[in-house]
Amino acid sequence: MKNELRRIGAVVLLAACAGTQVHAQAQAVQGWVTTGDRGKLLARAPDAAFAKDAPASIVIDVDPDKRYQEIAGFGAAITDASGWLIQQRLQPAQRDALLRELFGRASLGPEVQGIGLSFTRLTIGASDFSRSHYSFDDMPPGQQDPTLERFSLAPQRETVLPTVKAALAINPQLKVMASPWSAPGWMKSTDSLVKGTLKPQAYDAFARYLSRYVGEMKKEGVPVSALTLQNEPHFEPADYPGMRVEPAQRAALIRDFLGPRLAAEQPGVQLFDWDHNWDEPESPAIVLSDPRAAKYVSGIAWHCYGGDVRAMGRLHDRFPDKDTWFTECSGGKWAPDWAKNLMYFTRTLIIDTTRGWARGVLLWNLALDENDGPFLGGCKNCRGVVTIDSRTGEVTRNVEYYALAHASRFVLPGARRIASDTQDKELGNVAFRNPDGTLVLLVANGAAQERAFSVRVQGQSFRWQLPAGSVATLTWRGPGS
Repeated sequence: MKNELRRIGAVVLLAACAGTQVHAQAQAVQGWVTTGDRGKLLARAPDAAFAKDAPASIVIDVDPDKRYQEIAGFGAAITDASGWLIQQRLQPAQRDALLRELFGRASLGPEVQGIGLSFTRLTIGASDFSRSHYSFDDMPPGQQDPTLERFSLAPQRETVLPTVKAALAINPQLKVMASPWSAPGWMKSTDSLVKGTLKPQAYDAFARYLSRYVGEMKKEGVPVSALTLQNEPHFEPADYPGMRVEPAQRAALIRDFLGPRLAAEQPGVQLFDWDHNWDEPESPAIVLSDPRAAKYVSGIAWHCYGGDVRAMGRLHDRFPDKDTWFTECSGGKWAPDWAKNLMYFTRTLIIDTTRGWARGVLLWNLALDENDGPFLGGCKNCRGVVTIDSRTGEVTRNVEYYALAHASRFVLPGARRIASDTQDKELGNVAFRNPDGTLVLLVANGAAQERAFSVRVQGQSFRWQLPAGSVATLTWRGPGS
């Protein structure tokens, strides 16, 4: 692991040093490439330069003056499994090195290097990637706790909490959101964490439960900036916590209970609806069509496991005052082709989601072990962004790591998406303008052949070549920066 960390550290250190070079050479274009054959992994490419030469036949036009949504960040979920592995299966030096690599970025200080993950998701209670099934207020069957006297963060105190605290210490810009997989069983029709729906008489208790969670996390030094009401509310898994909540139920719960309570007790905490797949956009549309519920909903969260990514942009067109977020997708052994995964995670889950108005992009487990766990029910062959060998602490960086890094390392919180387009449909692309004026272009070549293209900005252009099945991040200083 030490040799691998040194190699990654050298890459990001070179990136950081190269970043200072950009300031000195105003129109130098820096590039980083990952190839589908893994011959290059976030590898520094030779610089390019703007010129007034005739552009190549394929052109990507970038317009920094056309600006769209503000970007919060890119990252992955710190699940129970991820927290347990990081805290219990790494030595302190290994843990510190990995967390700095994942959440650090040169712009955060000269001593900090890494890929700059700046967005994460926590589970409010257990998910399938937990070593036991629990809520933060469990009661014996048939008993209730309407005053939440038994509420406790204890199940995550030695796993998730220290991990997210350490990440925040490295990157204070880290945006933290959280989602429940189930209400406590005593609030549900099944009197269980598994299956069922929320009892109408428990709406107020569940709203207080979620608000209490935010408050207790704040006391722990973890500011939760956003909640979803329920993870995947149209799915009732048979072997791990879940809860079905129809759109009319979500609208009522938000309108009459959770929305007013959060506004009173946790001002500034955003509420996202849906947190489920692209294939049922009418469900969040029903919630947003209720004006009294919609006033408490700041955005819609999406997952990748069904439907088409374009659903995000279409719903945004209907409700343009609501933000868009992409909050879950996992790779796994069902898709073993590394090159195809690189294209999917980069093009669909980063390029297409942000072009579809996503302000943040989250993958699922930040870390899993050599057996794709720990898990209890649910997915038995999912893959983490990194794999931690539970016996040795050795870290493997998976394809998701590189796809995220091509965005997270370069697109800073507060960046804005800007206009970019090309006539070549195989060259997926998206562009951003960072708060410091740096421009970033992410390009994915889905063609079976190498593509030579020009990037044209305000009358000047530079040339680039990208191998088949490869991705590149290109950065340069914008006008007036």
